[in-house]
Amino acid sequence: MAQADSTTASQSPTPSLHPVTISELRPTQMTVGMREVEQKRQDWRGLAPTKSGQFLGRHMIPVVRGPKGRYYVVDHHHLARALYEEGVEQILVSPVADLRALEKDEFWTFMDNRGWMHPFDADGQRQPRTALPKSVADLVDDPYRSLAGELRFAGGYAKDTTPFSEFLWADALRRRVDAKTAKSDFETALQKSLDFAKSPDAGYLPGWCGAHTRT
Repeated sequence: MAQADSTTASQSPTPSLHPVTISELRPTQMTVGMREVEQKRQDWRGLAPTKSGQFLGRHMIPVVRGPKGRYYVVDHHHLARALYEEGVEQILVSPVADLRALEKDEFWTFMDNRGWMHPFDADGQRQPRTALPKSVADLVDDPYRSLAGELRFAGGYAKDTTPFSEFLWADALRRRVDAKTAKSDFETALQKSLDFAKSPDAGYLPGWCGAHTRT
């Protein structure tokens, strides 16, 4: 997720130390990788009860305040969905911009140009912003986003500040790993993904750490 531009008015709000209801958070993307969501759910269950508050304090959800004062999530959708599934009702947020003064159309134009929205469906097709889910509960699974997440954990590429970088990898993998393999033979899909990630063909993608070839 990109950092807010300090030269833009009303874009340096202080972190919100009051809890926000997770069900009220508005996603800025349409899909998640449910394998990653499930792993975060397991991590949460593995926390000692006395550590849950500390965990939430360290993992505030970055948001943009938009029209009607709504909180739009610009990163950590997987964590928000995982905590929702685990029955966590409230979480701390970290506002990165306050755009409540903007009209709806101007708000979404700004969000799009700033790289703070990703309205692409589970087939990698761009949809109108009206198709964005109204709650993290409505995010759907994109197997290729799961594959991209596992690829990073496997060392296929490095974490990068490029907005929605994992989705760029997911789109690349969508074109190189067939859907049947991605859905039913994850280990084979991951190996194919690793082969691609370590090749020069993936050099245009954010976080690429494959071997460079001489020209």
